[in-house]
Amino acid sequence: MERPRGLHQGDRPGGDPVTPEHAALIEGEPLPTARVNAFLAAPHRGAGNGATSHNGPAPARRQTEAPSVARQRRRWATQVVVTDELARRACADRGLNVPEEVSPASVLAVAETDVADLGSIVAAALAHSPAARALLAALEAEQTVPETAVRDYYARNHDRFLTPEALRRGVTPFDGVAPEDLLPYDEVREGISRELRKAAGRKAFFGWLDQARAGVTYTHGHEHPGDPSHPDHEHRH
Repeated sequence: MERPRGLHQGDRPGGDPVTPEHAALIEGEPLPTARVNAFLAAPHRGAGNGATSHNGPAPARRQTEAPSVARQRRRWATQVVVTDELARRACADRGLNVPEEVSPASVLAVAETDVADLGSIVAAALAHSPAARALLAALEAEQTVPETAVRDYYARNHDRFLTPEALRRGVTPFDGVAPEDLLPYDEVREGISRELRKAAGRKAFFGWLDQARAGVTYTHGHEHPGDPSHPDHEHRH
């Protein structure tokens, strides 16, 4: 039967929403709406609880919630659950061992710095999804950081490697730094390499996610919260 013109999937004449059985199709396979509902129903803490951030509003308290906020919260949650499912598939393809699935109520706390670096959707997905964390760890482990990149970072960021004595004297890189004012390269080399590998791993994770999302089709009401095709869209940076 043809759907009435002007209506989206998930609507019925008269304006009452119909809850679709799936929130999205991933490579043509349905992602059950029940998984999004379970995530929404769970008490969350950590990444963006009750807040609106880079990629839309995180799960929030439900008291007297405006309809537009509720719709955006559902879209935000859909992105987290879709990322979890995509990561599960990627881990299976790579033969990665993923810890047993945790309850949505077991969302880990995510540091505010990570939310700022990753965006609330990815940060929450990594907190919620053992598969996403396993995939990120694997991508980080695959990264190779050249020695030249480590030395260049050390040379360009003297402010991060001042000795305690130099800091007490008020030495700054802008005034010129003597070699004895800096922590020796050999002492900080491993830490720099680890940070650069972590950054490269995150970049690889974002690249994987962008590519994986290309195979996702969202049901009406579950679009990305920043999708300009719906009236409640919001995409902050």
